[in-house]
Amino acid sequence: MIEFRAAASDGLTADAIVVGVGEGRRFDATGAALSEKMPWLSAHLDEAEFTGKVGQVAVVPGGDAVPYRKVALAGLGPAPDVEQVRRAAGGAARSLSKSVTVATSLHRAVPAAAEAVGGGFVLGAYTFTRHKTEKKPSAIATVVLIEGTPAEVAAAAIGGLVGDGVNLARDLINEPAMEKSPATLAARATAIATEFGLGIRILDEKQIVAERLGGLRGVSLGAANPPRLVELRYEPPGATAFLAVVGKGIVFDSGGLSLKTADNMETMKTDMSGAAAVFAAIRTIAALRLTVKVVGIAPLTENMPGGAAMRPGDVVRARNGKTIEVLNTDAEGRLILADGLSLAAEQKPDLILDLATLTGAISIALGEKIAGLFGTEDAVEAVAGAAAAAGERVWRMPLPDDYRKNIDSDVADMKNTGTRYGGAINAALLLKEFVGDVPWAHLDIAGPARAGEAEHYIAKGGTGFGVRTIVELARRMG
Repeated sequence: MIEFRAAASDGLTADAIVVGVGEGRRFDATGAALSEKMPWLSAHLDEAEFTGKVGQVAVVPGGDAVPYRKVALAGLGPAPDVEQVRRAAGGAARSLSKSVTVATSLHRAVPAAAEAVGGGFVLGAYTFTRHKTEKKPSAIATVVLIEGTPAEVAAAAIGGLVGDGVNLARDLINEPAMEKSPATLAARATAIATEFGLGIRILDEKQIVAERLGGLRGVSLGAANPPRLVELRYEPPGATAFLAVVGKGIVFDSGGLSLKTADNMETMKTDMSGAAAVFAAIRTIAALRLTVKVVGIAPLTENMPGGAAMRPGDVVRARNGKTIEVLNTDAEGRLILADGLSLAAEQKPDLILDLATLTGAISIALGEKIAGLFGTEDAVEAVAGAAAAAGERVWRMPLPDDYRKNIDSDVADMKNTGTRYGGAINAALLLKEFVGDVPWAHLDIAGPARAGEAEHYIAKGGTGFGVRTIVELARRMG
């Protein structure tokens, strides 16, 4: 974990320094002082066409005139906000991966930016190297806030702690499917529970049947690795609210008998991104000692086309007794979430939030960087506010009652596919059948859960999307 500390500018030395630059090359006081000592800098930036636009990062050698081997200039644009500061810190961290000690003045770029600086550095320094023969992790060990106050250092450390939680989710998502069977992920959850004193309940394949989790059982039938359901509980003294989070945990999705194409299977180790976010968020909430009770539920299974696999036309009965006709075995996430949501609703929390890489339709609607947000009014407003504060982009989607007929079944209470159009809405309407009267929000994270290329604090691969929103939601509820 990166250490955050403060130091006066006089006499400070570090391997590198990061300063924010507004559009039009507007330097802060630290940047202005550096530029006076580097008279060649302006011409260099002209050649590099660096103007301070959002996303630009220019790294130049410090030279003999300044006490830094490298100087990183991070663009903040014309009107910077906290998220742009977070991205600037992340982009600089990626560019300074060989530096051990990095000084920065970014925490003064906008009010209350220190937490974003801490999160940005930790997220930007992330690499997944477990399976690399030659590992090249980031060397950044210390970030120094120039003239930082104790409160700013504490805020940066909190941002770093949340960033570490996101990176845990990224590690779980990026792991190959053969290394994260349902039982293996359940063991990881047990380790988290032991470390942070959490309650935990794990259901094996026999207990899943006994607990009437028909959706999870049905999806698991074709897999050689048996399913698990993990329930983590954080119950601090004096908790003032109760949040339930449910995460889709398909550790590999072949599509089942409704088999995906080879190309579409390449990223399907990431189909458990919702469950990874749940594990990481609860660990972070416990580390922050937030005064909110949280239960995290993760149904875990592979979706495989084995000889015993669920067939199109089969009917499963979920935990709350409602039946679902399965017409497409590749629409399996909603089946396991039906059980997870039913279990959550039985406990009568103040709010249920589920996260799932659920539909390709949401990516067609919103692209690859924005999650679709569905649900009941109060819950949606709370989650949208938390996501905005956390810097994770979501967009409110409709949930019209007259679309419910799209999932009517001739033989069961509903079917798991609807009309071709409005696929993300049809899936959310199915989930709504399993939350009862509890305030509920659903995040379809199929787009932003994985990134095809690196940018600012986002690394290629699993992004850990949703962790920051869950943590911020818990902070606000507590």
